[in-house]
Order: sequence, then C-alpha cells, then structure tokens
Amino acid sequence: MEFRQLLYTIQIATDRNFSRAAEKLHIAQPSLSQQLSKLEKELGVLLFKRSTNSVELTYAGSVFVDKAQQIIDMTDQLRREMEDIADMRKGRLVVGSLPMTGAHVLPYVLPVFREAYPDIEVVLIEESTHRLEQLTASGGTDVSLLTLPLVEPTLAYQPLIEEEICLAVPPDHPYAIAGRTSVVAIAELKDEPFVLLKKGQGFRAIAHNLCQAAGFEPRVVFESGNINTVQSLVAAGMGIAFVPKMMTQAEWHGRAPVYLTLEGHPTRTLVIAYRKGRYLSNAAEAFISTFRETIIPISK
Repeated sequence: MEFRQLLYTIQIATDRNFSRAAEKLHIAQPSLSQQLSKLEKELGVLLFKRSTNSVELTYAGSVFVDKAQQIIDMTDQLRREMEDIADMRKGRLVVGSLPMTGAHVLPYVLPVFREAYPDIEVVLIEESTHRLEQLTASGGTDVSLLTLPLVEPTLAYQPLIEEEICLAVPPDHPYAIAGRTSVVAIAELKDEPFVLLKKGQGFRAIAHNLCQAAGFEPRVVFESGNINTVQSLVAAGMGIAFVPKMMTQAEWHGRAPVYLTLEGHPTRTLVIAYRKGRYLSNAAEAFISTFRETIIPISK
C-alpha cells in the first residue's frame, strides 16, 4: 500500500467520479483506475461499487477512507510540527471565515499578522456556517471564525468577542420616529415583516432563536446571503432585521436603517474554532493572539 493510493481513494470518494478525481489529482484517468484496482487486489476487497452513472463506496470503502483520512491528517500534523520546530516563522495557515464576519474584522487582523509573520502563507476560505463547520471538522481549515452555537460536535473553540445585537428598522418606521434611544422588546415584533439571512448562515439561526424565545415565529418577507443587502432592504422599507453591532452600515445611496437597542441587550459570541485533538500550530496560535490584540480593543 502506497501513500499516494490513500490520497487517490479519498479524492474518488469525495468526487464520486473518476474523471473529476483524476483531473484534481493531475493524473490520467486510466492511471487512477489502475492504482485503485491494484489497491483493491492487494486488500482483497472492493472499495467502490462502479456503474455507468455512479461511483459509490462499499462498506469496506467507507472504513478505508475514514482510516486513510486519519493517516493523511496525522502526516499533515507531523509536517506542521516539524516546520514549527525548524523555523518558528514559517508555515501555512488556512483560515475559515463567515463572509459577513470576515469583511468586518479580517481587514484589521490580517495586515497586522502579515507584518509580524511575513513568511507564513495565509489562505482564506469564506463559506456558510454549515459548510465552514464541516471543513473545520475535516481539517479543511486550521482555524475558523464562527458564532455560537456550534452544531458540529467534533469542534473545540475559544471565545473572542461578545457582541451586542441591535434592531434595524426603516427610517420612517414608528420605532425610528419615536426616537433612536428607544429600547424595543422583541415580543413586540411578532407582527413585523423580517428580512433575514438565508438558511445555513449562523446569524439566521440566532435571529430565529431570538424570535422563538420571545414566543413567536418571524414572518420572513425577504432573504439574502449578504448582511449588507439585508440592511439595504431594511433601509428601503421592506422590513426589519436583527444586525450585529459591528456590521451596522453607514448611509447607503442616501438611505440607511435606523438602529435601535433591544431589550435585554442580546448578544452573539464570535469564536475561533478548530477540530478537537488537532495540533494547533504556532502559526494558528499566533493568529489567535493577533486577533485578540487587534480586534478586542476595537470592539469595546
């Protein structure tokens, strides 16, 4: 059994297609099929059920891929540890981020980190909450910026920021007219039209949970994958929205929502997450420290 055969099998299992797997592995498809057949012959079991339309894992294949991924991960962690020992300022760091969070905080953090550690390559991956948790759990990212609660049970995390959530309303909304110092009870919003982020975004779940805790289901009239679009729709009078305080926007094309305080001052918790038991490299530790030193003073 060769190390490359582990990589080949994992890629086939990921893509469920020999042609796509071969393309990503930069080898010819016949060579990939030959290596898999050689491996299956050596093991004495079929790893994949092949048909003209699909490639599916057998039970033996599922066990093999799971163990192979563990071996790949352990090898990768060993490499990272050796890099840290050889030179504390060299390495590669894959950072996952929610688009709405990254756009507001990473421009403060990454320049500071790059100046302090110029030889560490930083790769940024932006995904939805659900996808980002999966990537972090599978080792696709070293660390990821997420918000609580986390669904994936294999993730550990360190809390970074406790951020207040405010209410965004149109400028001509009765709450706005009453005064920007108004404190609004969430239960009073049960008949209001809501503009929410799309499902799969962590803040969508937070907004939904706030309404449920107040005794009602939000009446959703518009959805968007972008928090700035949500706020622009609110400013245009299409509904109301919950917005993290750091993401409140300035005037947009002559209009902006009015931001009000919610009763009880609900918050969201921004965390940096990583897989439980995974070696946290010096680069990752340095990134977390840089984040704390740069963002926490700004957020206060």
